[in-house]
Amino acid sequence: MERRFFRLGIDVDVAGRWYLGEPTRLTGQELEDVWEFSYGRPVEVRERLRVSVDRPGRPLDFDTAGVGQAPIVNVRVAAVFREMAPNDVQLFPVEVQGQAETYYLVNVARTVRCIDDKASAEVQFYSAGDGRPERVGEYRSVIGLRIDKSKVGDARVFRLWGWHPPVIVDEEIKAALERTGMVGGRFDEV
Repeated sequence: MERRFFRLGIDVDVAGRWYLGEPTRLTGQELEDVWEFSYGRPVEVRERLRVSVDRPGRPLDFDTAGVGQAPIVNVRVAAVFREMAPNDVQLFPVEVQGQAETYYLVNVARTVRCIDDKASAEVQFYSAGDGRPERVGEYRSVIGLRIDKSKVGDARVFRLWGWHPPVIVDEEIKAALERTGMVGGRFDEV
């Protein structure tokens, strides 16, 4: 049977949900590159991080923080990633404003080149005329994302080459996250 994969995103329909701010150093100082957690590669973090709550509300088990949309998870959700995908993710402890519980920033440290251009509803690529020479050939937009599962290999959690925003998980990780009762995440099959 062919493996199934899902985009793990935030569930904006959770009533009374909180909204998180940017990850920062404990001092409140901004990080040099807030996007580094969305590139799909290992990063080095030498200090504990903090995440502010931009809009108070119901704490979530899974959310994303700031413009780079770094996944922030509680201990139960982090345990699933730690146990089932230790080679695909890095977990960094973060203090979330007003929370006694430790949360974790999940850095997806793996990228797979597997977007199925023909099966996706629409794909657009950066061209030389877009003024972003470093991005020429990468995806500018992907609507109705579909992946070519034959190109995934043994990856369980990954980002997509050329289109970094989505976090993709396999069906076993999805099922394990659902068993935790995770609130805040949603899955869309790709």
